[in-house]
Amino acid sequence: MGIEVPITLGILDGVVVAMVAALTALGLSLVFGIMRIVNVSHGEFYMLGAIIAWFVVTYLGSFLLALVLAPLAVGGLATAVERTILKKIRYDPESTIVATIGLLYAIQQVVLATFGPYAREVSPPFYFRVDLGFFGYSGYKVGVAVISAILIAAVYLLIYKTRLGLFMRATQQDTEIAQAFGVPVRKVYTVSFALGAALAAAAGVLIVPIQQAYYLMGLDALLLSFIIVIVGGLGSIKGTLVAALIVGLLDGVVSVFFSPTLSRILSSLLVAGVILVRPRGLFGSGKTM
Repeated sequence: MGIEVPITLGILDGVVVAMVAALTALGLSLVFGIMRIVNVSHGEFYMLGAIIAWFVVTYLGSFLLALVLAPLAVGGLATAVERTILKKIRYDPESTIVATIGLLYAIQQVVLATFGPYAREVSPPFYFRVDLGFFGYSGYKVGVAVISAILIAAVYLLIYKTRLGLFMRATQQDTEIAQAFGVPVRKVYTVSFALGAALAAAAGVLIVPIQQAYYLMGLDALLLSFIIVIVGGLGSIKGTLVAALIVGLLDGVVSVFFSPTLSRILSSLLVAGVILVRPRGLFGSGKTM
């Protein structure tokens, strides 16, 4: 039983990390799959979700309200960015990378000036332990995994069961043909960018009672998201979920017995191996979503 507890704990923590990471990476993957741009500031939307959650919980006392307001606020910011910056540079891939790098530093500095350099705690909205026989596990972490799964399922239904989702898939397949058939491509771009940011913000809200709010926390989230979408395949929802589980479980188990640093090294080696064997990722084909 001595080794069973840490292994089980590592697997459970890995699943929680995987679900939150999948939620974050899904936003990045959607933006790339539909708009064909890389949003380098994606991690800052995750960070803003956590920061807004701290403010809402601290001053309004409601975590549920934070889970609603943060994605809406960050999605609104992303909409403004898409309309005022990305649209102006016509979604050029190289210019977008430069612009979103600038946005990354701008958001960081604004948060540093208003929030400060120190990590802040947010209390979980509920406390209970799940009895697993030989040890108990955080009920909040279980809740995080469940809520993340629900949000991911909601995005899946949106994309594959709604008219908007049809427009998004058509735009992803061929922008010019989609426009010829009356798809409002520019509006699809706006919605996709806002949705990707809102998903990252929701992940930030969910994780903040576990990891604390910090103005640089978006950098790790961005790196992990890139690892996941590269391994899974850029633009592939299925690949994002599978890669998140692989990376999350690797992170959970390795962190228990060794260190989080080693888990990141192994994740980077995994990326290199996948690129060598399957340059498009495990599920990437160029026409996936």
